[in-house]
Amino acid sequence: MKIHEFQAKEVLSRFGVPVPRGKVASTLEEALAAAHELGGDTWVVKAQIHAGGRGKGGGVKVCRGMEELKAAASKILGMRLITPQTGPEGRTVRRVLVAEACGVAKEYYAGIVLDRKLGCPVLMASAEGGVEIEEVAARSPEKIHRVPFPAVGGLRAFQGRTLAKRLGFASQHLSAASSLLSGLSRAFLEMDASLAEVNPLVLTTDNRVLALDAKLSFDDNALYRHPDLKEYRDLHEEEPQEVRASQFDLSYIKMDGNIGCMVNGAGLAMATLDIIQHWGGSPANFLDVGGGATKEKVTEAFKIILDDPGVRAILVNIFGGIMKCDVIAEGVVAAARAVTLKVPLVVRLEGTNVEKGKEILAQSGLNITLSEGLSDAAQKVVAAVRKGGRA
Repeated sequence: MKIHEFQAKEVLSRFGVPVPRGKVASTLEEALAAAHELGGDTWVVKAQIHAGGRGKGGGVKVCRGMEELKAAASKILGMRLITPQTGPEGRTVRRVLVAEACGVAKEYYAGIVLDRKLGCPVLMASAEGGVEIEEVAARSPEKIHRVPFPAVGGLRAFQGRTLAKRLGFASQHLSAASSLLSGLSRAFLEMDASLAEVNPLVLTTDNRVLALDAKLSFDDNALYRHPDLKEYRDLHEEEPQEVRASQFDLSYIKMDGNIGCMVNGAGLAMATLDIIQHWGGSPANFLDVGGGATKEKVTEAFKIILDDPGVRAILVNIFGGIMKCDVIAEGVVAAARAVTLKVPLVVRLEGTNVEKGKEILAQSGLNITLSEGLSDAAQKVVAAVRKGGRA
């Protein structure tokens, strides 16, 4: 689950990470009131969407005086903000963060992810902040410092100080920088985050070390341990089909292809996407119905796939272990009838009760193409799309 910048700063501040003062606003009146409450005569107005690169898209403005703030807030609120991370469709800005302006002496980057190869969290930091870390990695990978640390106990004090020195912090700022990095690591671990990022981490002209921007993402499977985080979820920032799928415990991610996929098991789903690509097709989604899907769940999965107007064919790929192929077949037939299926449907079944499942599909009277093996299924669904002239 992703959250907004202002929410990430609220979380990080609980762990002692210093952030600039700011208030969120959803109307122009609230933005003006926030500026009055913060005081001063210079503020930063920042669009709140779940995407980076907001400044490049015009979603971040430094405002000197109330007239500039009024103009900026009026323009950003309600705008369709397009950034490298939103795609060409962009995102509608419904809220802005009005924050105190800070004089920046130097920008840095700090971020934490789980390194699955090492089996532990890794803190990545660079003295080149304010830009996408991917750019730094491509241009100057040697400028990214990586510090693995244990999941139990978190970042050690000496690790924080050593890293701060490597980044070039002067001796009088080492303690503050180390403290911020330590707080970031504790937030990552204690809140079950999958990403904790501060970009830029800054040294201000008045010698403060601050998280000027922040991004946090959380492991959905651990949210039951953090009921307070559920309040941060913004459904406007998620694909409607993904929201709907989550209500039925379906793992669904929209993609930009034209072949809808329904599979049981994340590994099998990834293999299905790969083999569709191998045969020249383009998947429209990742959809894992899980190991204990019911007929009702399969029906809903079908409806979600077909809600995507770009879908031109569907591939159902089921390996019945715990899940029985005849139950899946019943669900496929029920779903196809419920939604009045108008696109080609290719089904590959293997495993428990597979013959019974194939019999149910064959006797359904529906236009269903059965396949023998995953490669055969992928070739048939790609051919079906091309035959329709819509590949």
